[in-house]
Amino acid sequence: MNETQQTSPIDYTIIFVVVALGIVSCFTLYTLDPLLSPTDQGSYLKQIVWYILGGIGAAIVMIMDYDRLHHLVWFLYGFGVFMLLMLFFNFPPQIIVTSGGATSWFSLPGGVTVQPAEFVKVFLVLTLSHVIVRHNEKHRTKTVKSDFLLLGKLIGLSLPPMGLIAVQPDLGSFLVLVAISSFLILVSGIRWKILISIFASVLIVIGVTILMFFLNFTVVTDYLEESIFAHVDSRFYGWLQPEQYAQGYGLQLIKSITAIGSGQLTGKGIGNFQVSVPERHTDMIFTAVAEQFGFIGASLVLTLFFLLLYRMIQIAMESNDSFGSYIIVGIVGMITFQVFQNIGMSLQLLPITGLPLPLLSYGGSSTLAYLLAIGIVLNVKSRTRTYMFE
Repeated sequence: MNETQQTSPIDYTIIFVVVALGIVSCFTLYTLDPLLSPTDQGSYLKQIVWYILGGIGAAIVMIMDYDRLHHLVWFLYGFGVFMLLMLFFNFPPQIIVTSGGATSWFSLPGGVTVQPAEFVKVFLVLTLSHVIVRHNEKHRTKTVKSDFLLLGKLIGLSLPPMGLIAVQPDLGSFLVLVAISSFLILVSGIRWKILISIFASVLIVIGVTILMFFLNFTVVTDYLEESIFAHVDSRFYGWLQPEQYAQGYGLQLIKSITAIGSGQLTGKGIGNFQVSVPERHTDMIFTAVAEQFGFIGASLVLTLFFLLLYRMIQIAMESNDSFGSYIIVGIVGMITFQVFQNIGMSLQLLPITGLPLPLLSYGGSSTLAYLLAIGIVLNVKSRTRTYMFE
């Protein structure tokens, strides 16, 4: 028997989680509004608009046949790299925006800013997934040579956007691209012996770098301060010794930990903010949730993210199409790393990188990009069929 079981084409769990995160985001921004600068006030209204536009975009993406993305991936990849090249060459200068030392935005009419790196993340997921599928279709009999060829393709496609984002400099988005590539390389079918050797080499390089940082502290920091990664140096200072740099690099981290801890179990109540945390409506929005609603509120937010990722993994495993499965794995890697990094940096578990919390932090580019990614996931789910006695 090969009868198709009737299942709903719409995943209501994901829709519920996204709506819930949207409500938390807009409500938190509303409570923060009196504390924001005049230029940032009204961010909750703008966030509602971004959610509406992103929801419409996700619905459109969900309706189309995602298999057609095979024909669009190279255009999207090229368009993403082209936007990053415009930022790199600062052309045209009238629309290029530099903020916080990073040249990462375009300024469009109406006061709207767009960060191409957010969309490049999704474009890279689609491109790498396409390459893996086409490679595996062509090389059905796997050999060491074919595995290294696939690995070379994936790394070769990942490096251009990574390099262009690194020199902006935007360490956070660079690390997200690394996470996306790593997740997809792990599930690409490349032999584990090759992968273990490569990741072991990477870990050794990272370990040696950290060791050099502590053994030759002055030499390493002097080198960083003279490079485009000078901001990395300062963030490590603030992360490792926030009290010593409380008037500079460590100020944001100290206030972040204080705000989260002051919420205790149930929080201080709606709008009762007693700690002023820089960039609270964007990168540090988790501190606003924790201070108002305490450990319980913060745990509920983490639970929503867990449900979102868990359901995505389920859809990837149930999908009948390898292209859809790979796309979801890349999106899971993208969201997982960004959630872990954002909350980790708020708790001093990781250095501060300036990454927003997906679907919660204020930001049009981030909200739109992640909602479009969610739309692709829902598209894969809607075209998945299960069969009796499969």
